[in-house]
Amino acid sequence: MTTKVTNPSPAVNERTQRIRAGLRRRHLSETIFRNCGIVAIVAALGFVAILFADVLAKGIPAFTQSNLHLTVTFDESVINLDPPPARIAGQSDADFRAANLAWQRQVAMLNWNNIVEASLRQEAPAGYEIDARQLLTIAETDARHRIRQIFVDNPSLLGQTVEVDVLASANADNWVKGNINRELGDNQQQLAAPTRALIDTFEENGTITQGFAWSLFTNVDSRSAPASAGLLGALMGSLWMMLIVIILAVPLGVGSAIYLEEFAPKSRLTDLIEVNINNLAAVPSIVFGLLGAAVFINWFRLPLSAPLAGGLVLTLMTLPTIIIATRAALRGVSPALRQAALGMGASRTQMVFHHVLPVTFPSILTATIIGVAQALGETAPLLLIGMNAFVAAVPGTPVDQATALPVQIYLWQGNENRNFFEARTSAAILVLLGFMIALNAIAIFLRTRLEKRA
Repeated sequence: MTTKVTNPSPAVNERTQRIRAGLRRRHLSETIFRNCGIVAIVAALGFVAILFADVLAKGIPAFTQSNLHLTVTFDESVINLDPPPARIAGQSDADFRAANLAWQRQVAMLNWNNIVEASLRQEAPAGYEIDARQLLTIAETDARHRIRQIFVDNPSLLGQTVEVDVLASANADNWVKGNINRELGDNQQQLAAPTRALIDTFEENGTITQGFAWSLFTNVDSRSAPASAGLLGALMGSLWMMLIVIILAVPLGVGSAIYLEEFAPKSRLTDLIEVNINNLAAVPSIVFGLLGAAVFINWFRLPLSAPLAGGLVLTLMTLPTIIIATRAALRGVSPALRQAALGMGASRTQMVFHHVLPVTFPSILTATIIGVAQALGETAPLLLIGMNAFVAAVPGTPVDQATALPVQIYLWQGNENRNFFEARTSAAILVLLGFMIALNAIAIFLRTRLEKRA
């Protein structure tokens, strides 16, 4: 049996070629789209990598700090004062406290810089010529306060010699770390030539060493002693604000979303509310700052620069995000689940809280934590309610004056001592990013756990 092969007609050929050309165009489009996606992802990752590399390169050195190891002698000729008051029989607590405070005032009136100067000269090579003013620029200005406090805590040290570690000054730290160009002339250097030479000597003989910068986490901001400036006040301010946001925004946002999605009748009013919530999510954060300044500061007279006002402003800013995310999670639940619950005789409230909400917990939790993390990094609204003020204290309550981590970054970024605070700013950014990454990690962990239980 033979098969007769016939040539296809011109119309078939033309149709085949059209199909092939269409396939080539489709494949070309898919290739272009895939390549564009890859380029976009690579570009995004590249920019993120550049950002992180720059922040890490500048910030990591700030986690170490120059420390001075001094041999301090509490010289009786310098510390010439009466011994601390001893409590006598029948003396009231108030009288004893007043006498003790009077003695501490005498201690504070002494020139403790003489003690610091003597300690530094003891570490310098014999016969090294340097005047006192230049010598004292090596140690941070709060060194005298630290040595004085050691004496106040233990007055029996009078006449004795002890080993004390104090912070080197910010300029000395810059010189040791090489943040200052050593080739610049004397008139362009922040430290005098004898001081720079002595710092190098101290580094060689071990008087100056590098250690972990605990002061970054244990101290508050400081202008008089930049090397001891820390983030403790800003950290506590941010924690107070996040606590307020979690307490207010989460129940209000989730409750509003549940009502709008499950209980509210469909009407123009609910449509208007929904549109306005979506619009609020797109409003620039600085507008919420203006709103907070007008309502919470000018109307309710809340204290300026307080975590309470900042937390309320961030709550307003976070609410639309939580509401929208929660409504999206509720819409994702299958209608069959609702119908089955109602069919089994459950009330609408039971259907929502016993069957729908447990399924949406992972999504709601993730949206909530992401919203809180977003609020943690906000700066603009906090500037408008006075949280950019210099506050050198740890807030004990939400109404105490405080600052926040992003605002502290903003303040340090503008500090005139760029050589020192540029690294501190990057270190503060790393701390803030660490908090945000930790919050996102918690969200992922809890979502995974809840999804397994659902």
